Amino acid sequence: MLTLERQSPGCEPGLLLKFKTKDMAGNVQIKCINKSDRLNPHERIRNIGGVNPDGTRWKLTLNEAIQHIKNGKYSFYVSVNGKSVDVIIARHTGYEYLKTENDGDQPNNLLSLDECPQ
Repeated sequence: MLTLERQSPGCEPGLLLKFKTKDMAGNVQIKCINKSDRLNPHERIRNIGGVNPDGTRWKLTLNEAIQHIKNGKYSFYVSVNGKSVDVIIARHTGYEYLKTENDGDQPNNLLSLDECPQ
């Protein structure tokens, strides 16, 4: 197995995304988000985050997460009512954002997550 680590630019030192995988694309659970002050739900998510297997926290900007999905480096999911739901890239009026496959037009499952620690 391969262990991947990366420091997210603009995040505090020690906020690394680590996971072990047999292939290059890792499926990573999102456990928290940071919201912007925008009212439009398509523009509300600023960062996504979670917890590494060793208990340390990781955080990515929305744009970093979208790029990682596009280039196949990571895929993301959330746990909704005990079930894993994939996170996908959606587009609204030319703006790319993240939502779960279960959501309609608005990213409700992601927006309902707790705020990530600063």
